Amino acid sequence: MSAPVAPASPGVVEIHNLWSIFRVAGREIVVHENLNLHIERGELVSLVGGSGSGKTVMLRTILGLETPARGKVSVLGRPASQLSDVGAASRVGMLFQHGALFSAFSVLDNIAFPLRELKQLPDELIRDAALVKLQMVGLDAVHAHKMPSDLSGGMIKRVALARALIMDPPLLLLDEPTAGLDPDSADAFCALIRSLHRELDLTVVMVTHDLDTLYELSTRVAVLADKHVIVNAAPKDVIAFPHPFIHDFFLGERGQRAMELLREYPFAV
Repeated sequence: MSAPVAPASPGVVEIHNLWSIFRVAGREIVVHENLNLHIERGELVSLVGGSGSGKTVMLRTILGLETPARGKVSVLGRPASQLSDVGAASRVGMLFQHGALFSAFSVLDNIAFPLRELKQLPDELIRDAALVKLQMVGLDAVHAHKMPSDLSGGMIKRVALARALIMDPPLLLLDEPTAGLDPDSADAFCALIRSLHRELDLTVVMVTHDLDTLYELSTRVAVLADKHVIVNAAPKDVIAFPHPFIHDFFLGERGQRAMELLREYPFAV
């Protein structure tokens, strides 16, 4: 197999020869081995893989929360390890699987939290920005003073998304964005992500097991298997790639049902 051709320009996310190694009970566990991934500006890339393939580790590494054993990871032109620096975290937004809202904070205070942590803006301006983001994700200002316990699952996702976007980051990471939502709520949330992706010129990296979500949103799919990215391409090309995981994931019974979306959403491939 010939070596992949290096992209002509730096991507929003650049991962070169990544090794992720953990020590468990005195043994070294290799999760990623010589893994490479290039994500261009404006893409919406889905990460899929079996249990233990390192999808969450990948997100944490992009966020700078995991230090590679070997290799290089850069985000928006700088080492991922520097994202913890003051101000640098504003370049990446993160939507956690279950929202991860602060239960003791109101909706508005949850959204405003990252801006308040910077301690650089007056509170009135922070509250106005939080209200703008609340409305951007499709929620009325009447919900601003509710507590997370008063929200539905779909509303929790939207508030968490507003918080992830409060600093206008160019890169958005999504961890199972439609997990736990009923079909109608999942469809509405996908439509929201698609709209924000276009209107805000976002680059999005998404971990998902939901094939409906994957087909509806992805410009490309990166498949994690055998400790590296075995294929990174448009959904229709990924499906044609010969590998047991891809066959089981995409062409099994649930995969065949989701494939029907290809006829309804040809733009997704």
